[in-house]
Amino acid sequence: MINKTILITGGTGSWGYALVNKLLEMNSGEIRIFSRNEALQVEMKQHFRNSSQLKFIIGDIRNKDELMLACQGVDYIYHTAALKHVPICEQQPDMAFKINVIGTQHVIDAAIANQVSKVIYVSTDKASNPSNTYGMTKALGERLIIHANEKNTATKFISVRSGNVLGSTGSVIPIFKRQIEQNLDVTITDMRMTRFFIALEEAVDMLLTATEHGFGGEIFVSKMPACKISNIAEVLMEQQEKSDLQLIETGVRPGETLHEMLISECESETSIHFDDKYFVILPNFPIMGLQEHYERFERVSFDKYDSEHMLMSKRETEKMLRSGGFL
Repeated sequence: MINKTILITGGTGSWGYALVNKLLEMNSGEIRIFSRNEALQVEMKQHFRNSSQLKFIIGDIRNKDELMLACQGVDYIYHTAALKHVPICEQQPDMAFKINVIGTQHVIDAAIANQVSKVIYVSTDKASNPSNTYGMTKALGERLIIHANEKNTATKFISVRSGNVLGSTGSVIPIFKRQIEQNLDVTITDMRMTRFFIALEEAVDMLLTATEHGFGGEIFVSKMPACKISNIAEVLMEQQEKSDLQLIETGVRPGETLHEMLISECESETSIHFDDKYFVILPNFPIMGLQEHYERFERVSFDKYDSEHMLMSKRETEKMLRSGGFL
C-alpha cells in the first residue's frame, strides 16, 4: 500500500475514519475521500489535522461522471458508500436501489475505465439470505462485484461481509448509552434479538486482508461471535449502576429480523476456512483461476453461520464492550 493512490467512497463514515487511520500508519500515497456531505468532510479534515495525504471530493456514487473523474490514477478503491439503515431502506426502496445497486455498478464501471488494480466492496450480514430491502440491495451489489471479474479487465473485484460495527453511527450502543445517561428507560425492539458485532480495527484488518490476498470474485467473511442485544443494554446499565431503569420492548421495526446470518445454507456449500480469522465464500459458478486458487483450503462443515447459534455469554459481551472502549 506504500505510495498507492486510494479512493474511499462514503469515506466520512465509521469505516472511512478507521481505514484512513490505518492507511496513514502504512505510509500510503494520496487518500481520496469521496462523499456527499460537505460538513462531514470539513470535520474529517480537521480531525486529521489537514493531512496533506488526504484529498476531499464532494460527489455522489449515483453520478457516474463524478466517479470517473475521482478514479483517475487510483490504485485501490474501498467502496463503503451505501444507504444502510434498514427502516429508511424499507421506506425508500427506490433510493436504496439507486445508491446500493446502481451506485455500485458505477463504481465498477469507473474502476474498469481507469484501470484500478483492486476494488474492495463492503457488504453486510444482511446480504446473506436477505429479508429486507437493505439486504436485497447489498446482495445485488455483491453479485455485481462478483460478475465484474468476468469482464475483460485487469481490475479485481472482491467483497467483504461483516456484522455490525461496534459503536458506529446509528448503532445501538451510542443510543443505549445516551438513554442511560439521561436516566431514561432503555428501548429495545425485541428481547430475543441477536446480532453479529465486529470492532472497527478488526473490520479494517479484513479490508486489508482482502486487498492483499483477494483473487477476485470471492467474499471474505469475518469469523465472529454474536450476542443478544438485551445483554448489551444490561451490561451498560450495570456499569452505570442504573438498577432503577428498565428495558422496554418497542416491537420489531419494518424490515428487521430477530437474527442475522453471515453464511447461508446455500453459500456454505462453496465456503472455505481461509485462516483462523476468516471464511471465504466462492461463487457457485466458475471464475477462471478462482476455484483452483482455493483448492488447498478446507471446506466448512456447518450448514449455516447465524447469530442465533453463535452467542456469547453476558460476561463475554461485557469483555467485548470493554475492549472496544465502551465501558
